[in-house]
Amino acid sequence: MKNALSKNNYKILVLQIGILLKKGRAGAAYAVNTILVRTYWEIGKYIVEYEQAGKEKAEYGSKLLDWLSKDLTLAYGKGFSRSNLIYIRKLYKTFQISETLSHQLIFYMFIINLNLL
Repeated sequence: MKNALSKNNYKILVLQIGILLKKGRAGAAYAVNTILVRTYWEIGKYIVEYEQAGKEKAEYGSKLLDWLSKDLTLAYGKGFSRSNLIYIRKLYKTFQISETLSHQLIFYMFIINLNLL
């Protein structure tokens, strides 16, 4: 009887550890994703502000994204292709008020976490 009880307790222990790991991993993913999105939003802000140089709109046909892509890739590795920089800039332009982005990100991550548990 003690052996059967130990096996059941052991299974419960494994399940408890598994639940804790899932919650921890989901929390870590949420934290990392939040920081990355926030970082990309800030990068997009820098790009837009640099492009516009105080004007309402940027100059058409600028080579800025080509240069940034080359230099950032050399300095920091992959992830800074011209198309990625366009998306990063678009992230900022779409959510120019960062609180809007934060609220939408929190909701999105909440939905994802529900699916993980």
